[in-house]
Amino acid sequence: MEWQTSRFLLDLTTPKVMGIVNVTPDSFSDGGQHDSVIAALQHCELLLQEGADILDIGGESTRPGALPLSLEEELARVIPVVREAIKLDVPISVDTYKPQVMQAVLDLGADIINDIWALRWSEPEIGTSRLTGVSVVSRHPNCGVCLMHMHREPLTMQVAPMDGDVVLQVLLFLKHVAQDLNALGVQKNRLVIDPGIGFGKTAAQNFSLLSRQIELLSAGYPVLAGWSRKSSLAAVVGNSLSAAPTIGPPERMVPSVVAAVLSVERGASIVRVHDVRETVQALKILNAIK
Repeated sequence: MEWQTSRFLLDLTTPKVMGIVNVTPDSFSDGGQHDSVIAALQHCELLLQEGADILDIGGESTRPGALPLSLEEELARVIPVVREAIKLDVPISVDTYKPQVMQAVLDLGADIINDIWALRWSEPEIGTSRLTGVSVVSRHPNCGVCLMHMHREPLTMQVAPMDGDVVLQVLLFLKHVAQDLNALGVQKNRLVIDPGIGFGKTAAQNFSLLSRQIELLSAGYPVLAGWSRKSSLAAVVGNSLSAAPTIGPPERMVPSVVAAVLSVERGASIVRVHDVRETVQALKILNAIK
């Protein structure tokens, strides 16, 4: 299985580690640590040294309760970092849902659009000629796209989480969105799907997605798993799926690595992580027993 991106054809027969580069002051785990161009690029280089295969750069926090960021501010944060990161000669993913940002980073040479809205978001403007995520990626010849499932939106998604069989709902949604893109000429090998751990789901529902993750493979697309430092992991460590998190995000490294390994064991082709070195080491152990 391969993932076609703007500049790279990624072999997914071995799992790939996507390192997170948050160029934000307010991300739930590492907000403010890499919110200058120099700091962000230094972090990019560190993640590559630790074994990251892909870098995922994001300028807007999408943690539960996060307020939307203006287009101008997101561009100001992301563009300078992407412009320099492209020179590192590794696949560069940009975590954004705004079509204008997608177009700008793809024009710079970015390889992947990683969208929590699965290309559904558009500016609340009047008229039929406004830019959409679908139009941006469908016009691009090769960029990779990660389509994520999200219930509601970041400000309200954990206020009223999903009901019913979450696995079936996530599968049907992602399959439908991907097929719609195929119909517009976006080749199947450009698409990856993400179940959206923590995006409008309870802790129990998140772990249901992990235990039954293999069912998502029936959609016919590679799966990206994003468990890194999520609050559901802290809830389990605190011995209750309903308890408030008992450990902060930076202390969730061990549960995060375990979740990444279990995701790969259940068929995930890409894991999106903060703790690259530890995840790479753990995946080497998994590969050794296979």
